[in-house]
Amino acid sequence: MAVQGIDLEIPCGEVFAFLGPNGAGKTTTIKMMVGLLRPTTGRIRICGLDIVTESKAARSRLAYVPDQPYLYDKLSGREFLRFVAGMFGMARADADGRIEELTATFGLASFLDQLTENYSHGMKQRVVFSSALLHRPEVL
Repeated sequence: MAVQGIDLEIPCGEVFAFLGPNGAGKTTTIKMMVGLLRPTTGRIRICGLDIVTESKAARSRLAYVPDQPYLYDKLSGREFLRFVAGMFGMARADADGRIEELTATFGLASFLDQLTENYSHGMKQRVVFSSALLHRPEVL
């Protein structure tokens, strides 16, 4: 059993962290919260939406930044961000405006139009974090 008996409610605007030893179920809980794993019992609600039965609506309200950033090597950072924006159904003009905001916020201008295969780990992390914030999620 990876996770048992958790009952948790995190209010809007709160910063929350899972702390505990290896094997305590932290990563498993987060993966269930974002829909990467399905809980065998119980339920998980994101902004009041069940992650299993209302998965598309729930996932549209959240973003997940994994431990290891993954980008498509043969895309530039800008192309990757446009791809993510398309997955969230953002209009091109809205997406491009938001990409410019995030470019300024995370200092991406000097490399955003280069292929991601040439990025350092830190550059990849900044682009992945930008992609998570692109659609203005309620939960990160």
